[in-house]
Amino acid sequence: MMVVRTPSPRPDGERVGVRASAPLRRRHSLAMSLFLIIPLTLSLSPLARGEGTFPARIAISGDSIPDSLTGVAGDPVRGRAIVMDRQVGLCLLCHSGPFPETRFQGNLAPDLAGAGARWSEGQLRLRMVDASRFNPDTIMPSYYRIDGLQHVAKAYAGKPLLEAQEIEDIVAFLTTLKTTAAK
Repeated sequence: MMVVRTPSPRPDGERVGVRASAPLRRRHSLAMSLFLIIPLTLSLSPLARGEGTFPARIAISGDSIPDSLTGVAGDPVRGRAIVMDRQVGLCLLCHSGPFPETRFQGNLAPDLAGAGARWSEGQLRLRMVDASRFNPDTIMPSYYRIDGLQHVAKAYAGKPLLEAQEIEDIVAFLTTLKTTAAK
């Protein structure tokens, strides 16, 4: 990461600003876009107490949601489509994965390659439902939690970002990703 310091045009010598290199500006621009595109759903106080309301009753057990949100198995083909869709899941804004046909994958979050080997189905489900339970500072939105959130766009207030079946479809797809990317 390279930061280029610009000389101060002010007579008192105080620096006016710092200009970042082009790669850093692009990364910063992407990160800032996430705050505009994704209604960031983060609230520390309810998280610290393990609280949060969901559209349906959910049984959280340890670090997972062991049971399906819908009682219906997810479809990995539909799940892959949601992950790849930059208008629905927005996953590839932050994540990369084994998707050679897709350009401009993110590098702000873990690579999705090997997700099915790293986490169980229940752990993946809880990460989709409310990732902030694992990391209160995450930029990943809580896709199914609906209260105790901040910076939520009016269109999403009181509604989950994804439907329960969409989450099940994504979880079904992620569990198929067993091998990690070759480095």
